[in-house]
Amino acid sequence: MIRAILLDLGNVLVGFDLARGCRALEGRCPHPEERIPEVIRAAGLVAPFERGEISSLEFFQRMSKALALEMSYEEFCRVWSTIFLPEPLVPEELVAALRRRYRTVLVSNTNDLHFRMIRQNYPILRHFDARVLSYRVGAMKPSERIYEEAVRQAGCRPEECFFADDVMEFVEAARRYRIDAVQFQGAARLVEELRRRGVEGLEISTAVNFPSSTNTAQG
Repeated sequence: MIRAILLDLGNVLVGFDLARGCRALEGRCPHPEERIPEVIRAAGLVAPFERGEISSLEFFQRMSKALALEMSYEEFCRVWSTIFLPEPLVPEELVAALRRRYRTVLVSNTNDLHFRMIRQNYPILRHFDARVLSYRVGAMKPSERIYEEAVRQAGCRPEECFFADDVMEFVEAARRYRIDAVQFQGAARLVEELRRRGVEGLEISTAVNFPSSTNTAQG
């Protein structure tokens, strides 16, 4: 029996597209849009940032040096967050309905800069009882440590947790931890998976137009 609903953030609740951020950075550095992802990867800063090993300010300073950026910290925060799409991929009403019967836990690889922006702009996050974030836990999916913390926050056994993530590698890691996990393929499919498991409170789904899924990046 399912007692807790665990959901990923990026490309499950909120869609994102890294190309949007690269286009926003292009005019503020000497690199063309198509080369910016390569420079970012070579800098090796994203994973430490999402594990909470460096602060947002330090990330800005080091990334500015790597990309030869010309902008203030405040401008960088705005530009770095342009990757997120305006409308959530899962209706807020659905998450609110689930929370009335189950404990809801957000499980995300993210960083302080992005999460502060998301928390301010996406009301859907208010419907989670707990937030298990990589930069706070000090570990990223697919590390067992983040799933262990998610189950602890859920307050039940791993087998009593349902988890949806857009990245199959992370789904498989959750399954190894005995969590009932599926790959997110849109809100309508998510409702189908929940119904198959006897999850209650899905009546709201019959009156909701579900947005399309997107899989442009990992989250």
